Amino acid sequence: MQRRSFIKKTAITAGLIGLSTKEILAAFLQQPAYKITMLRNDVGIFTEKGGTIAFYISKKGIAVVDAQFPETSKHLIDELKKLQDKPIDFLINTHHHGDHTGGNISFKGIAQHVVGHENCLSNYQRVAAEQHSEDKQLFQDITFKDKWKTKVGDESIRAHYFGAGHTSGDALIHFEHANIVHVGDLMFNRVYPFIDKKAGASFTNWIKVLDKAQSTFDNKTLFVFGHGSNNQVTGGKDDLKGLQQYITQLLDQVGKAIKQGKSKDEILQITSIDNVGDWKDEFKLIKANLEAAYSELT
Repeated sequence: MQRRSFIKKTAITAGLIGLSTKEILAAFLQQPAYKITMLRNDVGIFTEKGGTIAFYISKKGIAVVDAQFPETSKHLIDELKKLQDKPIDFLINTHHHGDHTGGNISFKGIAQHVVGHENCLSNYQRVAAEQHSEDKQLFQDITFKDKWKTKVGDESIRAHYFGAGHTSGDALIHFEHANIVHVGDLMFNRVYPFIDKKAGASFTNWIKVLDKAQSTFDNKTLFVFGHGSNNQVTGGKDDLKGLQQYITQLLDQVGKAIKQGKSKDEILQITSIDNVGDWKDEFKLIKANLEAAYSELT
């Protein structure tokens, strides 16, 4: 199968935009080599730098979920063109962060439609206006509130919105025939997550969103994660439960410290979250997580 030639590229790292220090951003962007891996039923993933991209490709149609950055998204587009030189039916964004939407502009004139949750679009437009970068973006022309569904080739694609989590506009994209769900940055697998409070995020509600995901999809569902330790960007419900456990322990630990009368400054000196197993603070987000938890609990 010609599609298998995709898998000959080398490894990747995770990426994210919107953090406060240049050092954190630089750590996300150090490994430029890309990799494409087919999963099930003509659905695959692309990893280079930034959030994981998922795609469906067939002779009857193409759909892409998320876009990383302008330079990396072009690598995926070039590979897709080798197999199917036709317009992309849909580019779907899981949320607005630049390591998932920065590459949207590469799809201008190539993707027939760009899709996202209505809060994804509003957050995206706000950030672009703040950065005076509207001319470098390709915004969503189709938005939805709770659900959206389309058919591309032989694949039915459904987008779900379960409420605020990592941002106020996180969508889960289900390739129903393949039974693969791209959860975007609702999943940081085995690493402390980034939470965007300015974009309406909520740790408390994030737990509920992950509950809803586990009850909506079955035990055979393969989940695609926005980011993961050591490139572990696919998995099952146990991985979702792992992030729930992290968030629960974070809120519990900060809540206990508040009840003990500790100040915010003292709480921000915590260096690790207890009882979360092999989860790591690879992106140096512990302080931001503690501050967000403190904000919610007070």
